[in-house]
Amino acid sequence: MKIKKILYAAALLGVIVFGAIPGLVQAQENDARAILKSMSDYVGGLQSIELTFDSAIEIITPQLEKIQFTNSGEALLRRPDKLRAHRVGGYADVAIFFDGKTVSVYGKHINGYAQFPAPGTIDQLVEFLREDQGVSLPGADLLLSNSYDVLVAGVQEAKHIGRGVIDGVECEHIAFRNFDTDWQLWVEVGQNPIPRQMVITSKTINSAPQYTLRVKSWKTDVTPAGDAFTFTPPAGAKELSQDALTALDELPPGAPPQGGKP
Repeated sequence: MKIKKILYAAALLGVIVFGAIPGLVQAQENDARAILKSMSDYVGGLQSIELTFDSAIEIITPQLEKIQFTNSGEALLRRPDKLRAHRVGGYADVAIFFDGKTVSVYGKHINGYAQFPAPGTIDQLVEFLREDQGVSLPGADLLLSNSYDVLVAGVQEAKHIGRGVIDGVECEHIAFRNFDTDWQLWVEVGQNPIPRQMVITSKTINSAPQYTLRVKSWKTDVTPAGDAFTFTPPAGAKELSQDALTALDELPPGAPPQGGKP
């Protein structure tokens, strides 16, 4: 097939460009880390952020067919300890509210919610949801106050690929390799180094499924309403146990393994 010849030629070119010149490889790694650090410093220094996004996550069926599931959502945060996010896809409509003391996760599609104490910062909340509740939140690292330290932990190789365009915005394209994942990031060129797209590839799962996050809009210096981060259960909503959080996922129940976090 013609497409196979094109892909082979592209792969061969990649070997020539990225594998032949040691000095170039070192420069690429330094540039990649510097770009990532500038993004981290910029985003971590923002006191409020409002954004919208599209995401896609892949699964591999037992027949080795790759299937992609898509979602859209928005997030609003005010550092250090206020967060509201909403994601809707074909199998779940989920919102999270965090006011610095309590976190509430509401599944609109099942009219059920889980609510429990979680005092601390947004960074601590993300770690708690991952480590204690099994909620992966693969794109949340980009919004942490110390995202650079979190993202480079475990990095074995880094490259500055060059420039790319995401939704008409020119971006620096950087790529990193960990033991079990490869991940790429597109960072807006200029004085506002916003993360515009992230792609995570799971190398330890057959057929290498991916997770993709694309930022559609980004606002700073937002002044949220006083109750923006407070959750009030809707009429008839049932309270769920914390164990139910893993069911409020981007995938249908029983889906096979998918792309992971860096």
